[in-house]
Amino acid sequence: MMERDSRIDLNLFRVLDAIYTQGGVSAAARVLHLTQPAVTHALRRLRDQLDDPLFVRQGNRLLPTDKVRAMMPAVQGHLKGLLASTHAQPTFDASRLQMEFVIGFRDILESIALPGLMASIGRDAPDVRVVSRRVAADEVERELGTGALDLAVDRPLRAGERISHRRLLDETLVVVMRRDHPLSRQLRRADYLAAQHVTVSPLGEQSALDALMGQNGMFREVRMVAQHYFSACQIAAASDLLLTVPKAYADHLAPLLPIAMQPLPVRIKAIPILAYWHDSKDNDQAHRWFRERLVKSITGAMQASPQ
Repeated sequence: MMERDSRIDLNLFRVLDAIYTQGGVSAAARVLHLTQPAVTHALRRLRDQLDDPLFVRQGNRLLPTDKVRAMMPAVQGHLKGLLASTHAQPTFDASRLQMEFVIGFRDILESIALPGLMASIGRDAPDVRVVSRRVAADEVERELGTGALDLAVDRPLRAGERISHRRLLDETLVVVMRRDHPLSRQLRRADYLAAQHVTVSPLGEQSALDALMGQNGMFREVRMVAQHYFSACQIAAASDLLLTVPKAYADHLAPLLPIAMQPLPVRIKAIPILAYWHDSKDNDQAHRWFRERLVKSITGAMQASPQ
């Protein structure tokens, strides 16, 4: 005789359990969402594998044989365990995380948020590496989609439906100038529009502020465009040029540079700051952990700015 194949399709045990609990092939087919012939075929295969009739008919019901009654507690226990394992989430332990996260950041947020973020991560996840990059606005969606970027934090961007986002806060802008500037004590709108300015544009695009002002028919004279806000602040501290920056960043630099600040005398809409990520990362535990740490670091640092 040919040796019986010891390999058994584990799906057959789901059929066995359904027939056992439902008492018939038709009822089992309904709960399994299978056709009756499919269940009959599966039962036949399992009978051949186990060399036992498994069920005998009595009236309208199929009664289990002694072999089935003996094995069902173990079968049902294993089936429940397998089902539970598909829903169980492994315990997340940040201290064992070994990953690199890449953030699309503006340099202002680097200075404000990253020191606190890295201090927090250093304590709780010492093997996590963070890379901060400048990414053009029209490249953010593509880089998030390819996985080259894990998160981006910026002003409102055009992004497709696969890009998730979370509004973090609204930027409050102030005007920075050298400490002994003639406008350091009072800055009116006419003074602001008549003054000369330094702006920041790492990639050469028009600033969001100039775009908003232009929509309301207001224009200013930009004498210099810098790549970084820190150098722009140094320029403002050493010249007559005015620089408009988020208040949190001005507060951050005030102890370091001889600068004064005044409220922005131009009424504009609030500029939201948002975090962006690809929706494939929505439920990734490591990504969610890092995302929450980053959000907390940004909002905490920005809201800690003196009012």
